[in-house]
Amino acid sequence: MKRNVKLQLVSLTIIMAILLVPFTSNAQGSKANFAGTWAFNAEKSNLGQPPQGQPPQGQRMGGFGGGDFVAKQEANLLTVERTRTNQSGESVKTTSNYTLDGEESINTTGRGESKSVATWSADGKSLTIVTTRTFERDGQTTEMKSSEVWSLTDAKILSIVTTMNTPNGERKTTMVYDRK
Repeated sequence: MKRNVKLQLVSLTIIMAILLVPFTSNAQGSKANFAGTWAFNAEKSNLGQPPQGQPPQGQRMGGFGGGDFVAKQEANLLTVERTRTNQSGESVKTTSNYTLDGEESINTTGRGESKSVATWSADGKSLTIVTTRTFERDGQTTEMKSSEVWSLTDAKILSIVTTMNTPNGERKTTMVYDRK
């Protein structure tokens, strides 16, 4: 009889543990929200050393871009809208979409196509976007890979650490943005 009661208690404990796991993981699983208008903070950013033959730090952009941008985050989608001035002085708007479920996202610009996969860290506090860009240059197809790790250092500061493989070696930058 005692053995039967012990077996029931063990079974009940196992069942309760199985039922409680989803609730505790959901409580810890809240994800960072990157939505907002972000202004590039050059003083807090580290653009690293330029690849050989590139202009000095103040005259170039980092892996993600370096200018202000707007991010919209809804359910399973992060949309990044960036406006920059091209060499002709015209404003050019670029929109990139990233699914937040580990599925591949494809974005196309005048420079070519990029394929990205965004994945959350286990604690949901940072988002890693791994991108492969394919573009034509001097009649040859070139592929570049980069990894961006987005994280909020507080509610008003976004850090994007980019590691990029270039023909001249690996380049790492840290871009810091202030929420407007």
